[in-house]
Amino acid sequence: QGFSRTLASFPRAKTTVFACTRCDSLRKILAPQAGVAMTYRLSQVLLEDLPALIEMESELFGHDAWSPSTMVAEVSHPQSYYLLARQDGTDILCGYAGLRAALSGGDLGDIQTLAVVPDHRRAGLGRLLLNAVLDEARRRGVGEVLLEVRADNTAARALYEAEGFMAIDVRKGYYQPDGVDAIVMAKHLEAKGLAWAVGHD
Repeated sequence: QGFSRTLASFPRAKTTVFACTRCDSLRKILAPQAGVAMTYRLSQVLLEDLPALIEMESELFGHDAWSPSTMVAEVSHPQSYYLLARQDGTDILCGYAGLRAALSGGDLGDIQTLAVVPDHRRAGLGRLLLNAVLDEARRRGVGEVLLEVRADNTAARALYEAEGFMAIDVRKGYYQPDGVDAIVMAKHLEAKGLAWAVGHD
């Protein structure tokens, strides 16, 4: 489970522009969807979020899904950083992403997972979640982030490439029972100002 799994139909938003407005201790992110501004609210995963997160994991990843015990262990790991995206003003869960990296002083970080529910794809939410966990990696002083993605997930690979990831290795037959290769990708991080603030409700 060292690298991320990404959904086979993961969207690529080609022209989405995000606008951010300050709202208490978090950022609201506006993503145009079909000409309508969608507002998403990011917050760090809490223990009470786990039942819904586990259910979403099973629905989105099918036989690639983590078991409930793996999900609990992953989210509760002291070096993990997991974000949930909700449609602002509601409790509707729209997506999630996870990072594993040393809290400070570590050279490498891993994007463990990233997923968006079908009704909220192609709104730029996947790109938003990706950049939010990358900013947390920068905050921790990580110099390089790794992930892995199914070789047949062309949309996700295109998104990662657009965000500066490069393929560095192939794990033959990694995804079972499909026997699909995993493409290992890496991105060098440069320190910069943080783009997002995440609320802790």
